[in-house]
This record gives sequence, structure tokens and C-alpha cells, in this order.
Amino acid sequence: MTTLLLTLLLACKGSEPAVPQLPVSVTPPASVTTAPAVRKLVWSDEFDKAGLPDPAKWKYDVGGSGWGNNELQFYTDKRAENARVEDGKLIIEAKKQDFQNRKYTSARLLTAGKQSWKYGRIEAFAKLPKGRGTWPAIWMLGDNIGTAGWPRCGELDIMEHVGYDQGVVHGTVHTEAYNHVKGTQKGGKITVADVENKFHLYVIEWNDQQISFFVDDNRYYTVERSVLGGTEDKWPFDQPFFLILNLAVGGNWGGQKGVDESIWPQRMEVDYVRVYQ
Repeated sequence: MTTLLLTLLLACKGSEPAVPQLPVSVTPPASVTTAPAVRKLVWSDEFDKAGLPDPAKWKYDVGGSGWGNNELQFYTDKRAENARVEDGKLIIEAKKQDFQNRKYTSARLLTAGKQSWKYGRIEAFAKLPKGRGTWPAIWMLGDNIGTAGWPRCGELDIMEHVGYDQGVVHGTVHTEAYNHVKGTQKGGKITVADVENKFHLYVIEWNDQQISFFVDDNRYYTVERSVLGGTEDKWPFDQPFFLILNLAVGGNWGGQKGVDESIWPQRMEVDYVRVYQ
């Protein structure tokens, strides 16, 4: 467990006035992807039971050591202020409050030790926070992180967004050969103008040859095994990965242009998470 926590610490993970929130649509777009033709839903959380997140599906990363990225928040454990289900949605909420020698609190949920998947379509229908200093992510790490460490275990960032660059959604892979520490990570980005006001579908489709990234089934990036190389240091994606949902505050990337202290609390809302194979 100590090794797992230490290795997780190494993994990845503008000042504007508040504006009135527009009505939120929670109707997911119809899928227009075609491959593979037939998929089965193998796991999901529809967040239809109010209270704390389902303990059969989720556990918590807990602590405030910066998580390898100089993040400012303390991730709490089973604290409804920071992670809860209400009105059919998961709420991960970052707050400005003194807690365990940190100035902010938030939550980081993961399926490690409970469920992981090798290949498939992984999707989350979510609405993102707004403002300088926010850093939400929907991402995955290889099950072998406890023995291989990061980045050799591999990382799949289904969605990352930093509030100083509002509306720009990033999808990225990290491996031992290609990662953000070396500046060699492989990824793409797409601009989505209303991520803070509307729910959007964030997706990867992953098989043994390629991983494609989508927003609302618009593919904006694909990484291919034949291009990266097939050795484990370049393509560690032939093993199960577990899922992580979190909202960080500040950090090396999220806090690159500072943190607007006037915007809190901020939240990421997730209507559902589904895995198809």
C-alpha cells in the first residue's frame, strides 16, 4: 500500500468574475461511433442513490502532500462536503477551507482494487468547473502501478481541463518513454465552449492497436501502437486499468497562472460513468 501511494503521487493528474449559470442539459448525445459494431455494458455507475458514493464501486485517495504536482488541496475520505451523490449526479466539490494544514479540500475517487478493465469504451457524462486554479480529471492508471510504478504502469487521461484555459479539453497518454516529466507525452485537445454550463460525453475507445479520444463522439485524437512502439515502456496498454475521478486545486499545471481565490466552491458533476466491451 505504501508503494502504491508513493507511486500514485507521481502520476498526472483565468481570473474571471462569476456569471449566472445557464440551464443544464443532462441528455447524452446519441453515439455515432461504429467500431466495434456490438458492445455490451459491463460496468456502470448511474449515481441514482443519494449519499456518499457507492463503496462497492469507489474508494478514496486521501491526503494533502501535493500528489506529485504541488497541488494545494487535501483529498478527504468519505466526506460529503467534497464527494456525494445528489439529484442523480456525483458531485466532487473543491472548497476553500482550512483542513489538515491545507487551504482547500476536494475528493479523488478511484475503482482500484474493486474494478478494472482491459480494452473497451469508457465514457463519463460530466459538467466541469470554471475558474483559474481548477483542474478536474477523468483518467486511468494501470493495475500494476504498485509494482511497476509510474509512468511504467501507463496512464490514460480521458479528460483533463485547466481553468486558466477555459473550454480546452485534453486527452493524453503517458508511458515510461512518453510522459509529461520528459515533455514527451502524447495527446490532443479540443475546444468545447460551454463545458462549465452543459454536460458533455468524455470518451476513450481502446483496443490492442489504438486508443481514440472523443468529446460528444467527436474524435479529436488517436494514438497508435504502430507509431509509439509495442514494447512495455512505450505501450503498457495491454493490461487492466482502473478509473479515477478528481478535482485538484492549483498544481504545476492547474495553478500555472495562479489560483483565483474568489471562485470557490467549484464542482465537477458526473451524471454517469459507463464501460462497454
